[in-house]
Amino acid sequence: MQPIVLADLMNIIEYEKVRKNYRADIVAFKKHRRISLGPNITVTFENRKTMMFQIQEMMRAERMVHEHQIEEEIAVYNLLLPMKDCLSATLFIEVTEETQIRSVLNRFIGLTKRESVYFKVGGATIPAKFEAGREEEDKISSIHYVQFQFNAEAVTVFQDQDQPVELVIDYKDYNYKYPLGDAERQSLLADLLTN
Repeated sequence: MQPIVLADLMNIIEYEKVRKNYRADIVAFKKHRRISLGPNITVTFENRKTMMFQIQEMMRAERMVHEHQIEEEIAVYNLLLPMKDCLSATLFIEVTEETQIRSVLNRFIGLTKRESVYFKVGGATIPAKFEAGREEEDKISSIHYVQFQFNAEAVTVFQDQDQPVELVIDYKDYNYKYPLGDAERQSLLADLLTN
């Protein structure tokens, strides 16, 4: 996927003028890219469009106007873009009750060390590769960046509407699967075929 460059972004004044419509467009776009796996895991698939929005929001929140600051932000987010035959996502461990944050997060310690989150594409499984550094022996972050690396055969199966595609989590006693519908599949397929 084409990296994001400074020229792709609006300055914070121009962004403020269009932010309401820009955000509405992103919310509609993400509708078919956000998948809930049970009550505590949500996976949002990222691409150039979603990452540009994240950078624009970061520029706005941090009042970034200097090019070197923005370039640093771009460099970080470019690392999260999907590469060839790859899907990229943000995995959230969600906790709605503040008093349960520690106990829910502790339940997922070890998640990044196993192939517990994966796509099932036809008869093949494509495991999530977690970004390092977001889990320690006794604690885990609530936000994780993951990549799913497909081979050519899995991409072909993903394109075949007659073949099932599911996103699965199978971790200890937390087991959920989500069969992708046509809209989700088409949105993600656009990422796989863009590279």
